[in-house]
Amino acid sequence: MTELTEALRRIRSERPLVHCVSNIVTANDCANLLLAVGASPMMAQAPEEMADIAAISSAAVLNLGTPDAERYELCARRGKLANELGQPCVLDPVGAGASAWRLANIEKMLRQFTPAIVRVNLSEARALLGEAARERGVDSASDADEAARAECAAALARKLNAAVLLSGKADHISDGTRNSRVEGGSDWIPMVTGSGCMLSALCGAFAAVEPDAMRAAVLASNFWKQCAAQAERETQNRGPGTFHIELINAAHRTSLN
Repeated sequence: MTELTEALRRIRSERPLVHCVSNIVTANDCANLLLAVGASPMMAQAPEEMADIAAISSAAVLNLGTPDAERYELCARRGKLANELGQPCVLDPVGAGASAWRLANIEKMLRQFTPAIVRVNLSEARALLGEAARERGVDSASDADEAARAECAAALARKLNAAVLLSGKADHISDGTRNSRVEGGSDWIPMVTGSGCMLSALCGAFAAVEPDAMRAAVLASNFWKQCAAQAERETQNRGPGTFHIELINAAHRTSLN
């Protein structure tokens, strides 16, 4: 039994509750993907119940894609609760350098808790490394070769003391010491809004059953690349809408193999 197969078996048998503070664009996709792999999503966002939800969760996934002041405070509180409970927390700092306000709030948040995994694209990683002038909103810049992407992931991991999954045509995962590269997937992935958010949700599911954050991120990356490749084959050029649906179908089929 491969490591990925075993992790998926554990997700299905344990049905970990993954608490997602999601964004309004991708919440439904993230919830359906977690259900497809056998996890139990909880999309709770009321500050009044954060402590109660945290107490029954196996992992937290904090997505900052549609932020406001209250959302930043909420995510900071949830991240601190995860640290206090010894619970894995995944941070997706969507569009980290799209505005000075957004970057400042994310940096403030990162001073309040330490995520286990940070899932970023290249633009977001550069912003968090102090290269915000090169930021291009929520879409990833493409002006870097794979060696530069790998170093960017490792540098951010060292800065944040977390495992970093820098997604792209090839995903680069690093904890600042160990480094991994995952290839494959599909060129259709950028045509689906929220494919990165869904990968972050998967990181939460795998971190719930794999205590090594670096390994959990590598497992999530490998799984999502496999799903994307399978979805492209099933789509047969019918378009991005079909591909979107087939991603969820592929996640369910692959998790049962």
